[in-house]
Amino acid sequence: MFNKILVAVFGISLLVIVHELGHYLAARAFGMRVTRFSIGVGPVLARFRPKDSPTVFQLSLFPFMAFVQIAGMNPAEDIDPNDPELYANKGVIARILTIFCGPFANYIAASLMIFGLATTIGWREAAGPAEPMTVIQVHPGSPAQEAGIKEGDVIREANGQAVRNVEQLIDVTAPRANQPTTYLIEREGQALPPMTITPRDQEGRGVIGVTPKYHFTYRQLPFVDAAQLALALPYEMTVTNLMAIADLIERRSTEGIKGAVGMGRLIVAQVDKGIFDTVWILIAISISLGLFNLFPLPAMDGGRLLFLIYEVVTRRRPNERIEATVHMVGLLFFFCVIVLVTWRDITG
Repeated sequence: MFNKILVAVFGISLLVIVHELGHYLAARAFGMRVTRFSIGVGPVLARFRPKDSPTVFQLSLFPFMAFVQIAGMNPAEDIDPNDPELYANKGVIARILTIFCGPFANYIAASLMIFGLATTIGWREAAGPAEPMTVIQVHPGSPAQEAGIKEGDVIREANGQAVRNVEQLIDVTAPRANQPTTYLIEREGQALPPMTITPRDQEGRGVIGVTPKYHFTYRQLPFVDAAQLALALPYEMTVTNLMAIADLIERRSTEGIKGAVGMGRLIVAQVDKGIFDTVWILIAISISLGLFNLFPLPAMDGGRLLFLIYEVVTRRRPNERIEATVHMVGLLFFFCVIVLVTWRDITG
Protein backbone atom coordinates (compact mmCIF):
# COMPACT_ATOMS: atom_id res chain seq x y z
CA MET A 1 0.00 0.00 0.00
CA PHE A 2 2.86 2.40 0.83
CA ASN A 3 4.25 1.99 -2.70
CA LYS A 4 0.82 2.78 -4.17
CA ILE A 5 0.59 5.94 -2.07
CA LEU A 6 4.02 7.01 -3.31
CA VAL A 7 2.89 6.49 -6.90
CA ALA A 8 -0.22 8.59 -6.23
CA VAL A 9 1.75 11.41 -4.58
CA PHE A 10 4.31 11.38 -7.37
CA GLY A 11 1.63 11.33 -10.07
CA ILE A 12 -0.37 14.27 -8.70
CA SER A 13 2.78 16.25 -7.93
CA LEU A 14 4.08 15.66 -11.44
CA LEU A 15 0.88 16.99 -13.04
CA VAL A 16 0.89 20.11 -10.86
CA ILE A 17 4.59 20.69 -11.59
CA VAL A 18 3.89 20.37 -15.32
CA HIS A 19 1.18 23.03 -14.98
CA GLU A 20 3.50 25.48 -13.23
CA LEU A 21 6.32 24.64 -15.62
CA GLY A 22 4.08 25.84 -18.44
CA HIS A 23 3.72 29.22 -16.72
CA TYR A 24 7.45 29.34 -15.96
CA LEU A 25 8.66 28.56 -19.49
CA ALA A 26 6.25 31.03 -21.08
CA ALA A 27 7.23 33.77 -18.62
CA ARG A 28 10.94 33.24 -19.25
CA ALA A 29 10.37 33.08 -23.03
CA PHE A 30 8.82 36.58 -22.86
CA GLY A 31 11.64 37.91 -20.69
CA MET A 32 9.74 38.02 -17.40
CA ARG A 33 11.60 37.63 -14.12
CA VAL A 34 10.51 34.55 -12.18
CA THR A 35 11.64 34.86 -8.59
CA ARG A 36 10.52 31.49 -7.24
CA PHE A 37 9.55 28.02 -8.47
CA SER A 38 8.26 25.92 -5.58
CA ILE A 39 7.55 22.22 -5.73
CA GLY A 40 5.15 21.74 -2.85
CA VAL A 41 4.02 24.15 -0.16
CA GLY A 42 4.77 24.54 3.54
CA PRO A 43 8.19 24.41 5.22
CA VAL A 44 11.05 24.50 2.71
CA LEU A 45 13.20 21.35 2.69
CA ALA A 46 15.77 22.45 0.11
CA ARG A 47 16.38 25.35 -2.23
CA PHE A 48 18.70 26.04 -5.13
CA ARG A 49 19.41 29.11 -7.24
CA PRO A 50 21.38 28.51 -10.46
CA LYS A 51 24.21 30.90 -11.26
CA ASP A 52 23.04 34.05 -13.06
CA SER A 53 19.39 33.00 -12.63
CA PRO A 54 16.78 35.15 -10.85
CA THR A 55 14.80 32.06 -9.87
CA VAL A 56 15.03 30.20 -6.57
CA PHE A 57 13.94 26.58 -7.04
CA GLN A 58 12.71 25.03 -3.83
CA LEU A 59 11.26 21.77 -2.54
CA SER A 60 8.68 22.05 0.25
CA LEU A 61 7.17 19.56 2.66
CA PHE A 62 3.71 19.07 1.13
CA PRO A 63 4.13 18.03 -2.52
CA PHE A 64 0.50 18.13 -3.70
CA MET A 65 0.86 21.72 -4.91
CA ALA A 66 3.38 23.88 -6.74
CA PHE A 67 3.62 27.52 -7.66
CA VAL A 68 5.73 30.08 -9.50
CA GLN A 69 6.18 33.71 -8.50
CA ILE A 70 6.44 36.02 -11.50
CA ALA A 71 7.64 39.51 -10.60
CA GLY A 72 4.95 42.13 -11.13
CA MET A 73 2.09 39.64 -11.52
CA ASN A 74 0.29 40.47 -8.30
CA PRO A 75 -1.96 43.51 -8.97
CA ALA A 76 -1.25 44.71 -5.42
CA GLU A 77 2.51 44.96 -6.02
CA ASP A 78 4.29 48.27 -6.46
CA ILE A 79 5.25 48.30 -10.14
CA ASP A 80 8.36 50.03 -11.41
CA PRO A 81 7.34 51.21 -14.91
CA ASN A 82 11.02 51.21 -15.97
CA ASP A 83 11.59 47.51 -15.14
CA PRO A 84 11.21 45.58 -18.45
CA GLU A 85 11.21 42.17 -16.71
CA LEU A 86 8.00 42.71 -14.77
CA TYR A 87 4.87 40.82 -15.84
CA ALA A 88 2.81 44.03 -15.60
CA ASN A 89 5.11 45.82 -18.07
CA LYS A 90 4.76 43.21 -20.80
CA GLY A 91 2.30 43.37 -23.70
CA VAL A 92 -1.14 41.88 -23.24
CA ILE A 93 -0.45 38.98 -25.63
CA ALA A 94 2.63 37.98 -23.64
CA ARG A 95 0.62 38.06 -20.43
CA ILE A 96 -2.26 36.06 -21.95
CA LEU A 97 0.10 33.36 -23.22
CA THR A 98 1.94 33.19 -19.89
CA ILE A 99 -1.34 32.48 -18.08
CA PHE A 100 -2.72 30.17 -20.76
CA CYS A 101 0.42 28.00 -20.96
CA GLY A 102 -0.21 26.50 -17.50
CA PRO A 103 -3.42 24.69 -18.47
CA PHE A 104 -2.02 24.10 -21.97
CA ALA A 105 0.94 22.26 -20.43
CA ASN A 106 -1.50 19.81 -18.79
CA TYR A 107 -3.04 19.11 -22.19
CA ILE A 108 0.41 18.64 -23.74
CA ALA A 109 1.30 16.20 -20.95
CA ALA A 110 -1.91 14.26 -21.54
CA SER A 111 -1.22 14.06 -25.28
CA LEU A 112 2.33 12.85 -24.68
CA MET A 113 1.12 10.15 -22.28
CA ILE A 114 -1.51 9.02 -24.79
CA PHE A 115 1.10 8.89 -27.56
CA GLY A 116 3.51 7.01 -25.30
CA LEU A 117 0.95 4.38 -24.34
CA ALA A 118 -0.22 3.89 -27.92
CA THR A 119 3.31 3.34 -29.29
CA THR A 120 4.77 1.23 -26.46
CA ILE A 121 2.35 -0.86 -24.42
CA GLY A 122 -0.30 -0.46 -27.11
CA TRP A 123 -3.73 1.13 -27.10
CA ARG A 124 -6.42 -0.82 -25.30
CA GLU A 125 -9.31 -2.01 -27.41
CA ALA A 126 -12.41 -3.87 -26.28
CA ALA A 127 -12.42 -7.46 -27.47
CA GLY A 128 -15.92 -8.15 -26.18
CA PRO A 129 -18.11 -7.88 -23.09
CA ALA A 130 -17.19 -10.07 -20.16
CA GLU A 131 -19.66 -12.51 -18.64
CA PRO A 132 -21.22 -12.31 -16.14
CA MET A 133 -22.17 -8.60 -16.27
CA THR A 134 -19.71 -7.33 -13.65
CA VAL A 135 -19.60 -3.69 -12.55
CA ILE A 136 -16.07 -2.25 -12.42
CA GLN A 137 -17.12 1.36 -11.79
CA VAL A 138 -20.20 3.14 -10.49
CA HIS A 139 -20.51 6.70 -11.83
CA PRO A 140 -20.79 9.36 -9.11
CA GLY A 141 -24.32 10.70 -8.70
CA SER A 142 -25.79 8.03 -10.99
CA PRO A 143 -29.02 6.10 -10.38
CA ALA A 144 -26.88 3.00 -9.75
CA GLN A 145 -24.94 4.75 -6.99
CA GLU A 146 -28.10 6.11 -5.43
CA ALA A 147 -29.54 2.59 -5.40
CA GLY A 148 -26.45 1.17 -3.67
CA ILE A 149 -24.71 -0.74 -6.47
CA LYS A 150 -21.00 -1.15 -5.79
CA GLU A 151 -17.88 -2.02 -7.73
CA GLY A 152 -17.64 -5.79 -8.18
CA ASP A 153 -21.41 -6.36 -8.15
CA VAL A 154 -22.85 -8.69 -10.77
CA ILE A 155 -26.12 -7.74 -12.47
CA ARG A 156 -28.04 -10.97 -13.09
CA GLU A 157 -31.47 -9.73 -14.16
CA ALA A 158 -33.16 -6.52 -15.34
CA ASN A 159 -36.92 -5.99 -15.65
CA GLY A 160 -37.50 -9.72 -15.35
CA GLN A 161 -35.05 -10.62 -18.12
CA ALA A 162 -31.82 -12.55 -17.60
CA VAL A 163 -28.65 -10.49 -18.12
CA ARG A 164 -25.36 -12.16 -19.04
CA ASN A 165 -23.35 -9.20 -20.37
CA VAL A 166 -23.49 -5.45 -20.89
CA GLU A 167 -25.12 -5.72 -24.30
CA GLN A 168 -28.13 -7.46 -22.79
CA LEU A 169 -28.19 -4.92 -19.96
CA ILE A 170 -28.30 -2.09 -22.51
CA ASP A 171 -31.06 -3.81 -24.48
CA VAL A 172 -33.27 -3.84 -21.39
CA THR A 173 -32.26 -0.50 -19.86
CA ALA A 174 -32.09 1.80 -22.89
CA PRO A 175 -35.86 1.84 -23.60
CA ARG A 176 -36.76 2.41 -19.93
CA ALA A 177 -35.58 6.00 -19.35
CA ASN A 178 -37.38 7.51 -16.32
CA GLN A 179 -39.23 4.23 -15.69
CA PRO A 180 -38.69 2.38 -12.39
CA THR A 181 -37.03 -0.93 -13.21
CA THR A 182 -36.21 -3.93 -11.03
CA TYR A 183 -32.64 -5.28 -11.07
CA LEU A 184 -31.35 -8.43 -9.41
CA ILE A 185 -27.81 -7.98 -8.06
CA GLU A 186 -25.28 -10.49 -6.77
CA ARG A 187 -22.54 -9.35 -4.40
CA GLU A 188 -19.66 -11.62 -3.40
CA GLY A 189 -21.67 -14.62 -4.53
CA GLN A 190 -24.76 -13.69 -2.52
CA ALA A 191 -28.02 -12.52 -4.10
CA LEU A 192 -29.23 -9.14 -2.80
CA PRO A 193 -32.88 -8.13 -2.40
CA PRO A 194 -34.28 -6.77 -5.70
CA MET A 195 -33.31 -3.15 -6.39
CA THR A 196 -35.63 -0.68 -8.05
CA ILE A 197 -33.62 1.75 -10.19
CA THR A 198 -34.98 4.46 -12.47
CA PRO A 199 -32.65 4.80 -15.49
CA ARG A 200 -31.73 8.41 -16.25
CA ASP A 201 -32.58 9.83 -19.66
CA GLN A 202 -29.35 10.48 -21.53
CA GLU A 203 -29.84 11.60 -25.11
CA GLY A 204 -33.06 9.62 -25.38
CA ARG A 205 -31.66 6.40 -23.82
CA GLY A 206 -31.99 5.06 -20.33
CA VAL A 207 -28.74 4.63 -18.38
CA ILE A 208 -28.10 3.59 -14.79
CA GLY A 209 -24.46 4.77 -14.69
CA VAL A 210 -22.17 1.76 -14.44
CA THR A 211 -19.04 0.74 -16.31
CA PRO A 212 -18.98 -2.97 -17.15
CA LYS A 213 -16.05 -5.32 -17.23
CA TYR A 214 -14.70 -5.98 -20.72
CA HIS A 215 -12.13 -8.27 -22.26
CA PHE A 216 -9.38 -6.14 -23.78
CA THR A 217 -6.55 -6.48 -26.27
CA TYR A 218 -3.62 -4.09 -26.71
CA ARG A 219 -2.49 -2.95 -30.15
CA GLN A 220 0.54 -0.80 -30.84
CA LEU A 221 -0.46 2.03 -33.13
CA PRO A 222 1.61 3.41 -36.02
CA PHE A 223 3.19 6.81 -35.42
CA VAL A 224 0.59 8.75 -37.41
CA ASP A 225 -2.38 6.96 -35.80
CA ALA A 226 -0.92 7.47 -32.33
CA ALA A 227 -0.37 11.18 -33.03
CA GLN A 228 -3.94 11.60 -34.27
CA LEU A 229 -5.26 9.85 -31.15
CA ALA A 230 -3.07 12.05 -28.93
CA LEU A 231 -4.65 15.14 -30.47
CA ALA A 232 -8.26 13.97 -30.72
CA LEU A 233 -8.74 12.17 -27.40
CA PRO A 234 -8.03 15.16 -25.08
CA TYR A 235 -10.67 17.13 -26.99
CA GLU A 236 -13.20 14.31 -26.65
CA MET A 237 -12.45 13.94 -22.95
CA THR A 238 -12.85 17.68 -22.46
CA VAL A 239 -16.29 17.58 -24.08
CA THR A 240 -17.24 14.64 -21.84
CA ASN A 241 -16.03 16.54 -18.76
CA LEU A 242 -18.03 19.62 -19.73
CA MET A 243 -21.17 17.50 -20.17
CA ALA A 244 -20.60 15.91 -16.75
CA ILE A 245 -20.11 19.33 -15.14
CA ALA A 246 -23.29 20.62 -16.80
CA ASP A 247 -25.13 17.61 -15.37
CA LEU A 248 -23.76 18.32 -11.87
CA ILE A 249 -24.87 21.95 -12.14
CA GLU A 250 -28.31 20.92 -13.34
CA ARG A 251 -28.69 18.51 -10.42
CA ARG A 252 -26.98 20.93 -7.99
CA SER A 253 -24.65 18.15 -6.93
CA THR A 254 -20.94 18.03 -6.01
CA GLU A 255 -20.66 14.26 -6.46
CA GLY A 256 -17.55 13.38 -8.45
CA ILE A 257 -15.61 16.51 -7.47
CA LYS A 258 -12.29 15.36 -6.04
CA GLY A 259 -9.55 17.04 -4.06
CA ALA A 260 -5.94 15.90 -3.79
CA VAL A 261 -6.91 13.02 -1.47
CA GLY A 262 -9.71 11.86 -3.77
CA MET A 263 -7.45 12.01 -6.82
CA GLY A 264 -4.81 10.10 -4.90
CA ARG A 265 -7.31 7.36 -4.13
CA LEU A 266 -8.27 7.15 -7.80
CA ILE A 267 -4.63 6.58 -8.72
CA VAL A 268 -4.08 4.04 -5.92
CA ALA A 269 -7.12 2.08 -7.14
CA GLN A 270 -5.58 1.78 -10.62
CA VAL A 271 -2.02 0.79 -9.67
CA ASP A 272 -2.86 -2.92 -9.20
CA LYS A 273 -4.54 -2.98 -12.63
CA GLY A 274 -1.29 -2.25 -14.43
CA ILE A 275 0.65 0.51 -16.16
CA PHE A 276 -2.04 1.29 -18.70
CA ASP A 277 -4.72 1.96 -16.09
CA THR A 278 -2.33 3.97 -13.92
CA VAL A 279 -1.23 6.20 -16.80
CA TRP A 280 -4.81 6.46 -18.05
CA ILE A 281 -6.05 7.95 -14.77
CA LEU A 282 -3.11 10.41 -14.86
CA ILE A 283 -4.22 11.42 -18.36
CA ALA A 284 -7.77 11.99 -17.14
CA ILE A 285 -6.61 14.03 -14.12
CA SER A 286 -4.22 16.11 -16.24
CA ILE A 287 -7.02 17.04 -18.64
CA SER A 288 -9.35 17.83 -15.74
CA LEU A 289 -6.71 20.10 -14.16
CA GLY A 290 -6.16 21.92 -17.42
CA LEU A 291 -9.88 22.37 -18.04
CA PHE A 292 -10.72 23.45 -14.49
CA ASN A 293 -7.99 26.08 -14.49
CA LEU A 294 -9.41 27.59 -17.68
CA PHE A 295 -12.81 28.24 -16.08
CA PRO A 296 -13.37 32.01 -15.71
CA LEU A 297 -13.33 31.87 -11.92
CA PRO A 298 -11.52 34.24 -9.52
CA ALA A 299 -7.97 33.18 -8.61
CA MET A 300 -7.96 30.58 -11.40
CA ASP A 301 -6.02 31.03 -14.64
CA GLY A 302 -9.34 31.48 -16.41
CA GLY A 303 -10.23 34.33 -14.05
CA ARG A 304 -6.97 36.10 -14.87
CA LEU A 305 -7.57 35.51 -18.57
CA LEU A 306 -11.00 37.13 -18.19
CA PHE A 307 -9.40 40.36 -16.95
CA LEU A 308 -6.88 40.22 -19.80
CA ILE A 309 -9.66 39.74 -22.35
CA TYR A 310 -11.38 42.77 -20.84
CA GLU A 311 -8.16 44.69 -21.44
CA VAL A 312 -8.02 43.56 -25.07
CA VAL A 313 -11.65 44.52 -25.71
CA THR A 314 -11.65 47.88 -23.91
CA ARG A 315 -7.98 48.72 -24.61
CA ARG A 316 -7.52 49.73 -21.02
CA ARG A 317 -6.34 47.86 -17.96
CA PRO A 318 -8.84 46.88 -15.27
CA ASN A 319 -8.70 48.61 -11.92
CA GLU A 320 -5.81 46.99 -10.04
CA ARG A 321 -7.54 47.14 -6.65
CA ILE A 322 -10.70 45.54 -8.00
CA GLU A 323 -8.73 42.77 -9.71
CA ALA A 324 -6.67 42.10 -6.58
CA THR A 325 -9.81 42.00 -4.41
CA VAL A 326 -11.62 39.64 -6.79
CA HIS A 327 -8.69 37.22 -6.85
CA MET A 328 -8.25 37.38 -3.07
CA VAL A 329 -11.92 36.64 -2.41
CA GLY A 330 -11.79 33.85 -4.98
CA LEU A 331 -8.67 32.40 -3.40
CA LEU A 332 -10.31 32.32 0.04
CA PHE A 333 -13.43 30.74 -1.44
CA PHE A 334 -11.48 28.00 -3.21
CA PHE A 335 -9.38 27.37 -0.10
CA CYS A 336 -12.62 26.68 1.78
CA VAL A 337 -13.85 24.44 -1.05
CA ILE A 338 -10.56 22.52 -1.04
CA VAL A 339 -10.80 21.99 2.73
CA LEU A 340 -14.41 20.77 2.48
CA VAL A 341 -13.73 18.47 -0.49
CA THR A 342 -10.60 17.06 1.18
CA TRP A 343 -12.55 16.43 4.37
CA ARG A 344 -15.24 14.62 2.38
CA ASP A 345 -12.56 12.56 0.56
CA ILE A 346 -11.01 11.55 3.89
CA THR A 347 -14.25 10.74 5.72
CA GLY A 348 -16.24 9.46 2.75
